[in-house]
Amino acid sequence: MSLPEIASREEWRKARQELLVREKAVTRARDALHAERRRLPMVEVDTEYVFEGGDGKATLLDLFADRDQLVVHHFMFAPEWDAGCRSCSAFLDQIGHLAHLHARGTSLAAVSRAPYTKILPFKARMGWTLPWYSSYGSDFNHDFEVTLERAGELVERPGVSCFLRVRDRVFHTYSTYERGLDGLGSTTSFLDLTALGRQEEWEEPKGRASVFGAPAGSERIRYHDEYEE
Repeated sequence: MSLPEIASREEWRKARQELLVREKAVTRARDALHAERRRLPMVEVDTEYVFEGGDGKATLLDLFADRDQLVVHHFMFAPEWDAGCRSCSAFLDQIGHLAHLHARGTSLAAVSRAPYTKILPFKARMGWTLPWYSSYGSDFNHDFEVTLERAGELVERPGVSCFLRVRDRVFHTYSTYERGLDGLGSTTSFLDLTALGRQEEWEEPKGRASVFGAPAGSERIRYHDEYEE
């Protein structure tokens, strides 16, 4: 096994400060990249997708749960599988309390091609409480490029898609796949993918911190049981 070199505390501190300069540069570059993502155009979703969840049939607009934004985790679970993808399951295991996303007017839900009759027992086995819907029988997974046809066979891949609601109109703002999910799982990492971002005053472009009425700013963070819906 290859291990780090042994150094004195002063040598470590000097090396750490040198690395910190590079880390801060990466943070600034990441902030700029997030701003460019928020400047992407959006596409109206005019297909009437039908999903099935715990409350029965649902539309894409229903998945917003009356919030302004929706983040969909494309969970790999094909209709013929008996259980969900292990990597996707590990991804969901790391997601924290959704109240912090909800406080920023953002819903999060998982969507899979498997029938809901397969999703429900697996969800119970995993102990998850987040919303999970079946897109079985619809073109949702194909249209958002997480179910692909390769060599005559259907192949699943993981992904995350973000949507924005403007009254009763739904717009697709962003999607990322496979390695693009690396580092996701926290509240801020999901918000960074959305059109409204973290809704902090320092973010670019300006004017989106509370444009749809969602509470904004880190000063609005509460214990998850203190938020008012």
